[in-house]
Amino acid sequence: MNAVSAFSSIATISAKSTKLGNTRKAQPIRGMRAVVQRVAAASVEVDGRVVSEIGPGLVVLVGVHESDSDSDADYICRKVLNMRLFPNENSGRGWDQNVMQRNYEVLLVSQFTLCGFLKGNKPDFHVAMPPQTAKPFYASLVERFQKSYNPSAIKDFDLPMAYRSVWLMMDQLLCSSTHIPQSECHLPE
Repeated sequence: MNAVSAFSSIATISAKSTKLGNTRKAQPIRGMRAVVQRVAAASVEVDGRVVSEIGPGLVVLVGVHESDSDSDADYICRKVLNMRLFPNENSGRGWDQNVMQRNYEVLLVSQFTLCGFLKGNKPDFHVAMPPQTAKPFYASLVERFQKSYNPSAIKDFDLPMAYRSVWLMMDQLLCSSTHIPQSECHLPE
């Protein structure tokens, strides 16, 4: 198992292909994103003080997009809680059980940088939901997780501008991501 002391920002990068002069543009970020890491344990610290922690389960970094709706939050909640990322110890089959079947915990961490992309060499986060609307929206997402599972098994952390360290002990090198499919995005007209 490996220990990681902090997450770095994740951005979509515009790539130019030199083959045949083709240019590939970064796909615009059109909805909520979640990066899911299976962990043996995890915690969030602010100023050296643990403010949230879990044992075995999932750490979920959540990036909220400016166009996200309640149905997008429902989709991410359903998708994350039902991801079959754990082995079934009874049958010996891998990738067979979700976090709820194992009675594990989930640590949600608000991470607006997931909605970022590079504009040249500079990160651009203008498509992330503004803090004044993101905070209540993220709180409603946490409530969805709590209502869909065991409320005491859902932990969260949301102080967007706080200097924080996210520590995790990875349970294998398993990391997955999910986002709102373009067909399900609710873009303003």
